[in-house]
Amino acid sequence: MRTHAALRWTAVAATLALALSPGVVLASGFQLVEQNGSGLGNAFSGQAAGVKDASAIFFNPAALTGLEGGNLVLSVEPIIPSQTFNDGGSTPPSLPPGLFPLGIPLGGTGGDAGGVTPVPNGYFSYQVADNWWLGVGVNVPFGLTTEWENDWMGRFHGVRSSIHAINVNPTVAVKLGALSLGGGVNWQQFDAELTQNTAYGGASIGSAYSAGAAIGGPSLGLAAAQGIAAQLAGGPAMEGLTALDGDSQAWGWNAGALLEIGEGGKLAVSYRSRMKHDLEGTIAFGGAPSFREGADPVGAIGAGLNAAFAGGPITAEVELPDTLSIAAAFEGDSVELLADWTWTGWSTIPSLDVLDSTGEEVTSLKLQFEDTWRAGIGMNFRLNESWKLRLGTAYDKAPVQDEYRTPRLPDNDRIWAAGGFEWRLNEKHRIDFGYAYLFIDDASSNLVANNPQDPDFVEKLLKGNLVGTYSSNVQILSVQYTLAF
Repeated sequence: MRTHAALRWTAVAATLALALSPGVVLASGFQLVEQNGSGLGNAFSGQAAGVKDASAIFFNPAALTGLEGGNLVLSVEPIIPSQTFNDGGSTPPSLPPGLFPLGIPLGGTGGDAGGVTPVPNGYFSYQVADNWWLGVGVNVPFGLTTEWENDWMGRFHGVRSSIHAINVNPTVAVKLGALSLGGGVNWQQFDAELTQNTAYGGASIGSAYSAGAAIGGPSLGLAAAQGIAAQLAGGPAMEGLTALDGDSQAWGWNAGALLEIGEGGKLAVSYRSRMKHDLEGTIAFGGAPSFREGADPVGAIGAGLNAAFAGGPITAEVELPDTLSIAAAFEGDSVELLADWTWTGWSTIPSLDVLDSTGEEVTSLKLQFEDTWRAGIGMNFRLNESWKLRLGTAYDKAPVQDEYRTPRLPDNDRIWAAGGFEWRLNEKHRIDFGYAYLFIDDASSNLVANNPQDPDFVEKLLKGNLVGTYSSNVQILSVQYTLAF
């Protein structure tokens, strides 16, 4: 019985590790600053100091004190990324030399993994007393999608990655002379859908060899691998789509301060807390093979593989980063200047540990995200009582390090170029439009298995080497309606 259990667990652990390890990047670079339409034309520069509508609930709740009466904001920002891959020597999944050839085709370069993602936001604030304001915001602080072609060469590292977080943010603000303070709580619903291919043939044969060798040495390992290989309906090249779904709810908080300086000058600081998500979900192996079960070593391994490919519940813990923004604004008769520096603590995600239903670690994926910063400047020109022109630019650092970049987020540093305008219909109604183009540096991919001493060497072999360069850009549109009453 102990031998059967050992074989079963080895097969289960190995197979799940092979399937999950490349695919659970949940938050990398998916943070969205696109939280209103009025700020896009300035590349969201200086929003903590210069925002003039109820979207201050997100950027700096203290800025609500600049609004009289009630204020309603409804906006949508369609994000249109383009992401392509240029191959530089990728290889399909394989096993160590001398074990088994798999014959898995390499595939193409994946097409364009980008797509249109509309980001809706809504905010409401009301001045309840001379110096007090209340508000609530509903927005999407995380949420983008990448989807490569199903047969592309990096399909064992990632095919589809879709996440979104819905955030509800009740807020209060108070004005104390030239100083305003504000804060709120945040409730967040986080959902993720991740797919990738699993090399079922290679994973099964490799797990069988490892399990057999652990019990009876290389000869039993080879015999077990041959026995499992003979049962593969699709042969050693058999593969299929693995899907992971998970969700979580979490609480956080945000706060800010705004200081008015002289006539038209403002300095601001705003902070949003970390949010710890304990995700619960399932993994499903589409088109997985089925093996004979029995008391003999091959049958025991088959039972373990069947259990592994049956899927089931998984959990993962992700601590989304905190942000700190320092901003300034100066408004003259017809020109307004905006600037900010914003820090994001992405190092809260050094790795992602995936657990099974018993709490045992299935795999630990090294991400090594780095803290990042963003700096922006913007200008507004009031053309007349009805029209205002907005311009802005920003430099935005990415949290992804070159050696850990995956096709789920082929992210890199970028420069924003943005413009827009405000159309004030009357004192109550306003419409804002914006457009931004993000120039993203080409990003390298160097996911290779080149060190036999690496404990994850076989797992990396079974994903294939993904070597090349990602070319990306992003376009963003925005439209916002504001009602003052």
